[in-house]
Amino acid sequence: MLLVLGRRLGGAVPVLLALVLVVFILQKISPVDPVAALVGAKASPAVYAAARHQLGLDKPVPVQFFDYVGRALSGNLGDSSVTRTPVAQDLRNYLPVTLELIVAAFFLIVVIGFFLGIATAQGWRGSGVLKFIMVAGASVPVFLACLLGMLVFFRWLNLLPITGQTSSYNAPTGPTGFLAIDSWIAGRPGLFVDDIRHLILPALCVAITPAVAVGRVLRSSLEGVMRSDYMRTARAKGLSERTVLVRHGLRNALGPVLALMGLQLAGLIGSSIVVEMIFARPGIGLYIAQAITAGDFNTIAGVTLVVGLLYVVANVVVDMLQAIADPRVAM
Repeated sequence: MLLVLGRRLGGAVPVLLALVLVVFILQKISPVDPVAALVGAKASPAVYAAARHQLGLDKPVPVQFFDYVGRALSGNLGDSSVTRTPVAQDLRNYLPVTLELIVAAFFLIVVIGFFLGIATAQGWRGSGVLKFIMVAGASVPVFLACLLGMLVFFRWLNLLPITGQTSSYNAPTGPTGFLAIDSWIAGRPGLFVDDIRHLILPALCVAITPAVAVGRVLRSSLEGVMRSDYMRTARAKGLSERTVLVRHGLRNALGPVLALMGLQLAGLIGSSIVVEMIFARPGIGLYIAQAITAGDFNTIAGVTLVVGLLYVVANVVVDMLQAIADPRVAM
């Protein structure tokens, strides 16, 4: 297991360095002038030159790249021209909101995807309707799911809120930054319930398409596994169908599902940013939208690097889960 972890982490380092290089190149070819964004377009030549020297843009390009890598490794991603604060500090404020959404969406993906996959593979009552839902769900784009969710759960049923992270004006901002956790630490279970109510609809919109994909792959994998010889042997021993499914079927069918989850993570992170903009959640989605409008490349680069790091870490975790489910992966 440690060998698998070492190989995955070793492979992640070049990926992250390549991502830093791409972000640095984009910064150089971008038409946005970072100096003008910092001091203003009407700054005097002396002020402009001083800011250019302060940012290190008067150095040779290779030196600028190595300086950029060093600053990124130390957590210095520059200052945001929108908030006038360090990008790393802004990310510490905005990122927990996005991570909370991603975790909730991933939980729904596992619950909904496994339910759809097992129910349709086992031919439970109503599985025909579930198969139709799986086909329809795979065709719904994220923004349309958001609009339909708002129409049904807010406009018609008036069950769920559709804007912000909470209705409270004095929500705690620490110590973890995750409101679901901080509300319990502060002894405010009502705030926790309010946070979950604000989280359900965005998480569901993010999770629908990946959950359907997981369900379809799990169904195909389970149908193949349940027809195998060792499954017939397990039934011949007198084991119940539920025991055969849980102890033998699911574990052997998880390989393709976990591989798909790794591929879905990139879309999951990207979709969460779009959903945050639609539901006005104060995460990195709104943060980067403001940065793009203002041409704040430090913020754009910082968010890109953090999202890339999240994607790499998530894929390492998925690879480890694959190795646990199927020890042959570790060989």
